[in-house]
Amino acid sequence: MSDRPLAAPSPLPRIDITDPGFKADPFPLYARLRDESPVHPVELPRFGRAYLVTRYADVAAGFRDDRLVKNRRTALTAGQLARGPRLPRALSALERGLLSLDGEDHHRLRALVHQAFTPRRVEEMRDQAERLADELLDAALAKAARTGHFDLVADYALPLPLTLIARILGVPERDGARFRSWTVSLLSLARGNPLPRIPSVLLFLRYLRRLVAERTRRPTGDLISALAAAREADDRLSADEVLSMIVLLLTAGHETTVNLIGTGTLALLRHPDQLARLRDDPALVPTAVEELVRHVVPAETATERYAREDLEIAGTLIPRGSLVLLVVAAANRDPGWFPDPDRLDLARSPNRHLSFGQGVHYCLGAPLSRLEAGVALPALLRRVPDLRLAVPEDALRWRGGMVLRGVESLPVAVR
Repeated sequence: MSDRPLAAPSPLPRIDITDPGFKADPFPLYARLRDESPVHPVELPRFGRAYLVTRYADVAAGFRDDRLVKNRRTALTAGQLARGPRLPRALSALERGLLSLDGEDHHRLRALVHQAFTPRRVEEMRDQAERLADELLDAALAKAARTGHFDLVADYALPLPLTLIARILGVPERDGARFRSWTVSLLSLARGNPLPRIPSVLLFLRYLRRLVAERTRRPTGDLISALAAAREADDRLSADEVLSMIVLLLTAGHETTVNLIGTGTLALLRHPDQLARLRDDPALVPTAVEELVRHVVPAETATERYAREDLEIAGTLIPRGSLVLLVVAAANRDPGWFPDPDRLDLARSPNRHLSFGQGVHYCLGAPLSRLEAGVALPALLRRVPDLRLAVPEDALRWRGGMVLRGVESLPVAVR
């Protein structure tokens, strides 16, 4: 045995989880954090200090810990609120949403919204989703015939959930182009690029308010009408709450599905054996969607939570008012819960991933996201059996930001 002392482990590098370069492959560093620093302090642009929680058991417990709250106004001191990021007054209605409330306020809103967003209502959207997927693939393949490739994100993954949610909400066909343009501005605002987009977002909110008022007076069979009509005893959603729910569907729900289809396809291209397995066995679709959600993590972290009191997680003291990020991307590859966690296995079972959260804030849009991915991916593999990347993989650009994880574009070619 050598008398030479063991080398000290190399220090952890500075981590910027919002950097597009980090998004491309965060998993090796998250593995180190699980082992060496399971609750890790970082400095984030606009937010300052935050704590990354990376082990599965701690992340799962965090989802259910009522000391970690969504409403920052109940957790932060007056001084902390004054120093933190603030939403412009004109956008304050958006703070009345499911992602910003706790306790009775959240329970009331979720109970009302759930009436308009049941699994039965979601399943009724399947035929629309299947027709739309085929329409988009027709156009994408026509483009590929002319140019040799198409962008799987811009031509398929993005317009599928966006067009579907517009139809579900009841946006008139004549307003489709404006609706899509305004949604792009809203998504840019949600990613933290506020100033250039605010005028466009304000126009969008004004448009949505008019649409909500119209459906309240003259309801049809769409989701906005259902949200406006949802009630429990004498309680119903306010106009601001309906508006906030629509915005949530367009941002958190829509972008996660885009990322699931886009990065899910990239994962399949990286694993041709699994791609062939899914193409040849349609019965594998449900477990394949669950495994892709676990493996590519369209939302790398859960949305923000704040410590409403001093607390300790895995031996680390977290002061009151601190931003706590439950890192789903790290938890979903914890070897204590997932055998061979870095391997893509479309038949993985059990698969207790945390991509849709747990507890009272479990993702209300999970059934819709599963349906859309479960339609989009098999349709793509059926219609384009010889799909391949049209650019070197290191040329792909990833989106920056705190929560979401996905590629900006995915150029693909047909042999």
